[in-house]
Amino acid sequence: MFTNSSDCLDKVRNTKWPGKTWRRMLSLVLASLATGPRQNNGIFYEIRTYDVKPSKMKEFVELVHKCLHLRTAHSELVGFWTAELGSMNKAVHVWKYDNFAHRTAVRQALANDKEWQGQFISPALPLIEKQHNEVAYLVPWCQLGKPPKEGGVYEWVTFQMKPGGPALWGEAFQAAINAHINTGYTKLIGVFHTEYGLLNTVHVIWWNESPDHRAAGRHRAHEDARVVAAVRDSVRFLESQQNMLLTPLACSPLK
Repeated sequence: MFTNSSDCLDKVRNTKWPGKTWRRMLSLVLASLATGPRQNNGIFYEIRTYDVKPSKMKEFVELVHKCLHLRTAHSELVGFWTAELGSMNKAVHVWKYDNFAHRTAVRQALANDKEWQGQFISPALPLIEKQHNEVAYLVPWCQLGKPPKEGGVYEWVTFQMKPGGPALWGEAFQAAINAHINTGYTKLIGVFHTEYGLLNTVHVIWWNESPDHRAAGRHRAHEDARVVAAVRDSVRFLESQQNMLLTPLACSPLK
């Protein structure tokens, strides 16, 4: 029995297969390891990102506060934020679904909800320049967390990983995340791996008391040999990364 993806791949590579058989076996193994394990249920999260017209951001936020209850009557909102640093005039919101049939039913109900369509959708569309969505699962070793208190800021870090999925880079990435958790300066909220959208993307949400608290904690982490070693091991699977500092709306469940 193979204990991990490396054992399985090494076995295929080291076995003397005929040329075509070797290539076929390798492709089958890579396909079977493409994503790796998931949570033991069908729950997924839709990540929606709206680019709002610069002159309309205040109006958009006020509209969300006024009408969000019409939307949350249909499905669960995880969080709703606006970008403060790393991007501008951007709103990010995350919605939880039991499965794809659940999302389909919610979308149909929203399309037929005259209050939602009239009070929010119609006035909101002229305020928005662009919309983008992704479907993502929590990685199997992470449960959705909550901040220790209200207030503070959120850091949304996006990692573009090399193809292969968590079966390839999961262990090293988890070690790097845990190394940062162990420093104690930040609180992990969630680690998400995309299923639809730009594939091999991982979104990590952190909570910090303030931007200055985060900055001081990051400085200490960069001097921690355990963090440095874990990050160096994980970056071999990394293609790019970017981050945003997010401020939660007053109506966001994650505050």
